[in-house]
Amino acid sequence: METTKLSSKGQVIIPKRLRASHRWEAGLELVVIDTADGILLRPRAPFPGSELDQVAGMLEDRVKPKTDVEIEAAIRRGVKEQWRGSR
Repeated sequence: METTKLSSKGQVIIPKRLRASHRWEAGLELVVIDTADGILLRPRAPFPGSELDQVAGMLEDRVKPKTDVEIEAAIRRGVKEQWRGSR
């Protein structure tokens, strides 16, 4: 276990080995979380989180959706090809 000191300005140096293992570089923003066991530092997310209903349908479809009949036919073909190849 490594130790560090709190400076008079409230700064803490995270040991180089730990920064390197987590790929934390200068300028990284950290979220400070107060827990029952102490303080937890986590990298701040690069953008706010979102829910599926907020982003669903944002990308354009480039492929025409398949019908249930087309999907079932493709599955049958795939099963036949696997079965023939297993002999």
